[in-house]
Amino acid sequence: MLTHQREEAIVERVRTSGSATVEELSALLDVSGTTIRRDLERLELAGSVRRVHGGATLPEVGHDEFEDLDPDAAEKRAIAATTAGLIRDGDVVLLDIGHTTLAIARHLRDRPVTIVTNNLWILRVLGDDPVCTLILLGGAVGSKPGTVSGPLTEQMLALIHADVAVISSGGIRPDGSVVTDLNQEATIKHRMCRAADRTILVATSLKFPGEGAFQIASLQDFDVVVTTPGSGAATLDAAAGQGMRVVIAD
Repeated sequence: MLTHQREEAIVERVRTSGSATVEELSALLDVSGTTIRRDLERLELAGSVRRVHGGATLPEVGHDEFEDLDPDAAEKRAIAATTAGLIRDGDVVLLDIGHTTLAIARHLRDRPVTIVTNNLWILRVLGDDPVCTLILLGGAVGSKPGTVSGPLTEQMLALIHADVAVISSGGIRPDGSVVTDLNQEATIKHRMCRAADRTILVATSLKFPGEGAFQIASLQDFDVVVTTPGSGAATLDAAAGQGMRVVIAD
C-alpha cells in the first residue's frame, strides 16, 4: 500500500470511529507502529487528524497545539513554563523538535534570546517576534513533518556554540537511557547536546519508560531534567546521585 493510500485509510478510520490507536492502525494496515506515527505526524501537520498519546482523534478547530484529549498536555504546559524560567536573557538556546519545545518557544516570545532550532513549527510562534532572534537550521525536510535533519543540519550544528540545549525524547528507560524512535533524530539531538554549555531534558511522566529504539544519551549526561510528579523516581534518583539536577514542574 502506498503512503497516500495508507493515509487515506487512516483518516477514514478516524472519521468513522472518532479516534484510533497506533496499535489498531498498525494491525489494520499491516505496518509498524513507527510507520503509523510518521503517518499521523504528516496528517496532523495537514490538519486531517489530531495526534494524542497512543493514537489520533478528529481535529479540533480553534484549539492550541495541546488538547484535553492528550493525557499529558497539562504536564507539557507546566514543563514549558518551568523550563523557560531556567533560560536567561541573552542566552543562545538550541530548541529540539516536539510539542513541549514548541510550548517553550511560546514562553520565550518578547525575550532577548537567540533561538536555534530544527523545529519548523517554531517559525509560526517566533517568526514575527521583534525581540527574540530566530535561527532555523538547514537540512532535509521529511524525517518528521515540520522538522529538518540530515548531514546539512549536522554541519550547521558544528558551527553553533549555544548556552543551553533543550532536548525532548521518546522515552527514558529504567537504566537511564534516553531514547527516540529515529536514528537520525537521535544523532541531531546528541549533536545539540554537544553544541551547548548546559543541557536540559524535558520529559512528562508518560516518557518513563516511553518508547524508542535509538539512544540519544544517558540521563547523567544532562545537567537538568524538567519533569512532572509521578515520573520514574528510582531512575531520577539514580541520575541525581550522579550530579544531575531534577526540577519538578507542577
